[in-house]
Amino acid sequence: MFTGIVQAVARIATIEDLGGLRSLSIDFPDGFCEGLTLGASVAVDGVCLTVTRIESPTRARFDVMQQSLAVTTLGGYGVGQQVNVERAAREGAEIGGHPLSGHVDCSARLAQVRALENNLVWRIAMPASHMRYVFAKGYIAVNGASLTVAECDREAGWFEVWLIPETRRATVFEHKREGDVLNVEVERTTAVMVDTVHEAVRERLAPLTAAVEALLAAQGRSLQDFAKLAPSPSGKGLV
Repeated sequence: MFTGIVQAVARIATIEDLGGLRSLSIDFPDGFCEGLTLGASVAVDGVCLTVTRIESPTRARFDVMQQSLAVTTLGGYGVGQQVNVERAAREGAEIGGHPLSGHVDCSARLAQVRALENNLVWRIAMPASHMRYVFAKGYIAVNGASLTVAECDREAGWFEVWLIPETRRATVFEHKREGDVLNVEVERTTAVMVDTVHEAVRERLAPLTAAVEALLAAQGRSLQDFAKLAPSPSGKGLV
């Protein structure tokens, strides 16, 4: 488990593509690797990776499987790429952000950057498959950093986060630009609750589905048309 508080910015030193996986050697700041052992977990831009070799007091190697390369941004990185890193949380550690698994749910695109006094506002375009798990004032992890959702629009498929100076100083975010792809992990408790409610509603309505579809078909409409008329919980856009 991770806390979503980025501990350092590291740099990819070497990349080796092997059969079915990519092997990364990462250089860390002094002190980061103290006590790091084989099999330990490190979140790299939000992706939980396992240490496969200790190469020096400041360098460790990790293997990334094809599934992780397909879902995350790690497959597109090159030597010299800077990344957010966090060691796995120890028992009793303070959770400064929110609990993260390090299992990235999807990639999203940085659609817009707005500069305000002392802050940056990011608008992130989220895949429709995961947008239903995003709520204003809820938590979300972007490249391993725990952030609070300021605003969201499910119909348009975006959410916004504010980056304070400390977040910008401690992460790679200062160097991100519009169009860059980001790793997103939704807040797990929220996802479970949303899926549970959706499944419960689906099961309760299943016996009525055929009858409702027939009634709507007689009017030249469909369930999809009916769904478009339902307002979203935020009052912005549709469900």
